[in-house]
Amino acid sequence: MATLTAGEVISSPAPVRQGRFRSVLKHTGLLVFVAFMIYPLVWMVVSAFKPPEQILTEPGIIPSDLTFENFKAGWHALNRPFSVFFVNSLIVTLGSIAGNLFSCSLTAYALARLQFRMRKVYFAITLASVMLPFHVLVIPQYIFFSQLDLVNTYWPLLIPKFLATDAFFVFLMVQFIRTLPRELDRAAWIDGAGPFLTFWYVVLPLMRPALVTTTIFTFIWTWNDFFVPLIYLTRTQVFTVPVALNSMVDSETQSGVGMLFAMSLLSLVPILIFFVVAQKYLIRGIATTGLK
Repeated sequence: MATLTAGEVISSPAPVRQGRFRSVLKHTGLLVFVAFMIYPLVWMVVSAFKPPEQILTEPGIIPSDLTFENFKAGWHALNRPFSVFFVNSLIVTLGSIAGNLFSCSLTAYALARLQFRMRKVYFAITLASVMLPFHVLVIPQYIFFSQLDLVNTYWPLLIPKFLATDAFFVFLMVQFIRTLPRELDRAAWIDGAGPFLTFWYVVLPLMRPALVTTTIFTFIWTWNDFFVPLIYLTRTQVFTVPVALNSMVDSETQSGVGMLFAMSLLSLVPILIFFVVAQKYLIRGIATTGLK
C-alpha cells in the first residue's frame, strides 16, 4: 500500500491553489453584485449635490460641480418647511409603535397563556390574516373612517395599531411567550396576582427581546409607508415624508428632480441612524422569538 511522504505532501499545492482561486472568484462575483445593488443609491446621493441641469445629462457618479441649492429649494418646495413632514411622520411612527406594543403584547399573552373557548380558532384566524392582502381591506376601512369623519387625521393610521391588526407581531410575541416557563405564572397566581398583574409584572419584563424587535420593525415599516397615508391624508399640512416626496414629484418639472433626491436623502437619515443603533437588538430579538 503506497503512502505519501512529507515531501510529496508539501510539493502538491494544487488543491490549495484551486481553493484560493474559487475564493477569489466568489468574492469578486459578490463585489460585482454589491456594486450593481448600491449603484442607484450612490447615484441618488451624488445627484442630490449636482446642479439640476446636470442630473439627467451627466449620469456618472463623479460630479463636475457640487451645490447645496437642491436642499435649500427642496426644504421649502411645498410652501412650508420640510421639517413639518418629519414631525408628522414621527407622530405617526411613535403612535404606531405604542399601539403595537400595547395591543399585540396583550393579545399574544391571552393567546399563549390564558385558557378560553375557541382560543386555537382565534389564533388560527390571526395567522390567516397575515396572508390576507391588505388591499382587500382598503375600501371598507376607508368607508368606515370616512363616515366617522376621520379622513385627513392620523386616527385611521393609529387606531388599527391599537387593535392588534398587525398579526405578524402577535405571532412573534406568542412564540416568545411560549418559551417562558409556566412556573413563573403559577408562582404569581399563588401570590394572588390575576392575569393582568401576572402579565404586567412577570411576563412583560421578560418580553424585552420581542418588544424591541416589534419596535424596530414598526419604526422602519411605518416611516417608509406610503400607500396608507396617501389614502387618508390629502391636505399638505398633515402629509408624512413619503407622501410629501410624492407631491414634490407631481408638482415639479424636471428641475424638481434635484430637490426630490435631496429630500429623499434626508428622509433616509433617521432610518439609517435607527438601524445602526438598534441592529444588535434586532438580531438578538429575532434569534430569541422562535423565528430561527
